[in-house]
Amino acid sequence: MDVREFEDLIDRLGEDLSGWPEAQRQAAVELLASSPEANALLEEARTLRQALSAPPVRAPAGLADRIVAAAGRTKTAAPAEEQPVQAADASHPG
Repeated sequence: MDVREFEDLIDRLGEDLSGWPEAQRQAAVELLASSPEANALLEEARTLRQALSAPPVRAPAGLADRIVAAAGRTKTAAPAEEQPVQAADASHPG
């Protein structure tokens, strides 16, 4: 087994080698014994699985309401380039 095949198996079978078929598991164990790259792939897969299984991050209660209320209180003037230009009076030369 090479590192590319190992990475493919991690993608398809997961990072828990105990669930792999015996032949692939044994080949993976042998590869891990000699390949820092394979070990890094396995560690990355385990870290990703752990991150994905963590509970979701939730905003504090009422945060969205406080943001909307604060936005409603904020008055902003349009920048000068966005303000309408008034037409000059044609009867008075400039």
